[in-house]
Amino acid sequence: MSLLRLYNTESRRLEVIKRLGAEPLTMYTCGPTIYHFVHIGNLRTFVFEDLLRRTILYFGEPLIHVMNITDVDDKTIKGALAHKTTLQEFVEPYRKAFFEDLKSLRIQPAEHYPLATDYIPEMIKMIQKLLGKGHAYVGKDQSVYFSIDSFPSYGKLSHLVLDELQTGASERVEADEYDKEHVADFVLWKAYDPERDGSIYWESPFGKGRPGWHIECSAMATKLLGETIDIHVGGVDNMFPHHENEIAQSECCSGHLFVRYWLHSEHLVVDGKKMSKSLGNFYTLRDLMQKGYTGAEVRYLLMQAHYRTQLNFTLQGLDAARHSLRRIEDLVTRLRNCITPHGESIDAMLESARTRFKQALGEDVAIPQALAALFDLVRELNTLCDADKLSQQKAQQALELFAEFDSVLGCLPLQPQEEVISEEVLGFLEQREKARKAKQWQEADKYRDLILQQGYIIEDTKAGPRLKAQR
Repeated sequence: MSLLRLYNTESRRLEVIKRLGAEPLTMYTCGPTIYHFVHIGNLRTFVFEDLLRRTILYFGEPLIHVMNITDVDDKTIKGALAHKTTLQEFVEPYRKAFFEDLKSLRIQPAEHYPLATDYIPEMIKMIQKLLGKGHAYVGKDQSVYFSIDSFPSYGKLSHLVLDELQTGASERVEADEYDKEHVADFVLWKAYDPERDGSIYWESPFGKGRPGWHIECSAMATKLLGETIDIHVGGVDNMFPHHENEIAQSECCSGHLFVRYWLHSEHLVVDGKKMSKSLGNFYTLRDLMQKGYTGAEVRYLLMQAHYRTQLNFTLQGLDAARHSLRRIEDLVTRLRNCITPHGESIDAMLESARTRFKQALGEDVAIPQALAALFDLVRELNTLCDADKLSQQKAQQALELFAEFDSVLGCLPLQPQEEVISEEVLGFLEQREKARKAKQWQEADKYRDLILQQGYIIEDTKAGPRLKAQR
């Protein structure tokens, strides 16, 4: 039986993923803050989380997956007030756009997509419990803060030496996000400020205000998945302070371990530099699709590097991704058109590819090694096709294995592409065949050249000539 091993950020080692009892594995992934369209740095994390989900299912493990959507924080409130609209009206277009992006990238839907604003009662209950246990306090500004000193294990995920980090003069931070070199008591409930918050606030036992960003995830995760969840995933930039704060408030509230396995995906850079609008290298999926790239091509590029390795995103890389997917598409077309009744056995070849593919996934979702197994198989099958040594039955078995691989990869071009070829070009092909049968080679070449001028090449197969668009 194949085992799935993943790198646990907290223990800093590969660990076999095991369920506790008969219940499905539970997984919580950090979703978007919907104040703008998500960028490709976000999308790299979301694609990895999808690959992880698909890998877990490929290994036969049942899974319940929750991805939160942050619709209330500093950025969404600021955006709503700037546009003079309600919070819900401001975030809704970005929420819809997010799900459109997921569909374009062929990301499987999670079982739950909780909105933060739907779980504010649960957040208030957690804060009350933390206050009652002495892990939280009300500051002079009437906001409620978590006391880091009350949780001696703080820093265990990111392995930070807290004494070496800077501490603010107030020793507490009200902002949702703050400097990665800064450690301080963090806000659980932000007291209402009419200038900052306008008409956006909720009532609570602590007064008007709204929850801090960190408590949102803890409340949603524990409400939907229980006090201890199996797998928590996010970008490496969320490790500190966000995930560290989640651990502290969740474990102090419940008295139980919050997460068994932590996974973090590395940063994405563009052309070797940090993505920035000022550098002109800031891309959303919409930007790339407007340049003519497809969701499958973007997805393929985003999984080129191992998730714990920094990924350098370039437009040239997207062109290479397009070429790689077309290699597979061309082979799939050849396999579908294979009519040879007898050929060489490829059972051992297919089983070797399957074994290599699964072993790569089982060692911390090593997608680059899984793709290497796939393309070695592509090369071997093309060689058999060139020599006319692949039977129709074996070609079908190869197609079935590609479909199995795509249950994880989610971007292989396995479906035949509908292409409308003009009557004129089809007429040229018919005239070429008549000339060839009559051995009028010069006439046949004339029609071949006319077909080339229309953007097609001719592939002569045992089943007859086939037109293929030049790309």
